Amino acid sequence: MTVDAAHILVVDDDTRLRELLRKYLADSGFRVTASESAEDARQRLEGLTFDLIVLDRMMPGEDGLAFTEWLRPRSKVPILMLTARGEAEDRIEGLEGGVDDYLVKPFEPRELVLRIKNILRRLPEEVAPDETCLGDFVFDHQREELRQGSKLIRLTSTETRLLKILAENPGVIMSREELSHRFSGAGTERTIDVQVNRLRQKIETDPRLPRYLQTVRGQGYVLRPD
Repeated sequence: MTVDAAHILVVDDDTRLRELLRKYLADSGFRVTASESAEDARQRLEGLTFDLIVLDRMMPGEDGLAFTEWLRPRSKVPILMLTARGEAEDRIEGLEGGVDDYLVKPFEPRELVLRIKNILRRLPEEVAPDETCLGDFVFDHQREELRQGSKLIRLTSTETRLLKILAENPGVIMSREELSHRFSGAGTERTIDVQVNRLRQKIETDPRLPRYLQTVRGQGYVLRPD
């Protein structure tokens, strides 16, 4: 992942600011999803994978700090908190709560982008596994080949692409929307369903009761290797 290709979740109850942030970050090269509340953000996180969250602190209902405290035991995704409260004690409370950076409103949009890029550059590079084991099957990430013992299993280019995306995100629930986006818009959500079914025919003992490529009702698909 390049820094500019990162997927950002913007969480702010102010419609005008939320849309301005969405547009500015998108124009800066980021992929952006916007949420109007902590509850909506939680639903987004169930189906999509994000590289960083831009989070408003003062929101009705569950505020940004409470949301951070809920999220931290579940995810290490970096959080940049936006707030109108700029006292030292407020910043300390946010950092102690688990945010990675703190920006006080009003702020310069260019500074926000620079802070986001600095956070992303500090993240350790994840080392992708060379192989993914699915029972008797082994998927080689570099060669993009699926084998059963010494036998090469023929995959279409679309099946290979789908399996590689899922294999690089083991245990992560990926929505049809996210998978379709990873296909650079080349696949519809219906196409994803068709390709998942075809892939199951090749890697599952019983495609009707999948052990590895599972459906998570209302959320999407997840690959659970051995």
